[in-house]
Amino acid sequence: MNTRFSCVGCGKCCSDHHVPLTLDEARMWAHDGGQVIVLVEAFLSNGLGLPAAQHEHAQRRSVVVRSGTTEAFVAITFAAYNAGRCRNLDEENLCRIYERRPLVCRIYPMEINPHIPLNIAVKECPPESWETGPQLIVGGELVDRELAGLIERSRQADREDIRIKERICAALGIHTAALKGDGFTAYLPDMTAFATTIDRVRLQPLEQQAGEWQLHLSGEDLAGQVAACGAQVVTGTPLDYTFISLRAA
Repeated sequence: MNTRFSCVGCGKCCSDHHVPLTLDEARMWAHDGGQVIVLVEAFLSNGLGLPAAQHEHAQRRSVVVRSGTTEAFVAITFAAYNAGRCRNLDEENLCRIYERRPLVCRIYPMEINPHIPLNIAVKECPPESWETGPQLIVGGELVDRELAGLIERSRQADREDIRIKERICAALGIHTAALKGDGFTAYLPDMTAFATTIDRVRLQPLEQQAGEWQLHLSGEDLAGQVAACGAQVVTGTPLDYTFISLRAA
């Protein structure tokens, strides 16, 4: 498969998309007056709900926590909350922070997850974006070495930041995750508290044990399976977060 790509400046990828951020980028986003959304998912140590092919990648970007009488692997994403147009787009769809834009913005249209191939059918770019410009993929392989380096930087930050992210969540009272594949729990923390907590937690040692977590499930059937594994589960109406279900209706 060969794919060309050239950005035409339509701004669609900068609207209604929560952009994953590194820890430094999340701190910057909060400092600039933006809102960060915290998205949390987890899987059990027995791999419940997790395809075997994705286990290594999912495990490397997760932190091991206690849940009931078992262990869970919790993955935490700090993302720029963009309901509508990104706050950094100007009237001409140009990025006001282009020189310091997040890594994920620099990586687009490629995917960070190695198990998700580029699929132009699900991208919002107009057809002309894929008709001109330099070769992006040749023979199924990414040929842009600089872009490949950015993708690896993003993945590495994902792995390196996870323990600090868990401590930040604990300090903010965030301790409920969704089961991977079933959904996400989504939090919108106060940004002043968020920024202050990042600065404080970064100065603390990471030797202490991760906190106790519970899993929010979309239905009693799945909750029963997870509870049978020993995990602490909840299915009621969330009080301080939103549950985003990924299960088919």
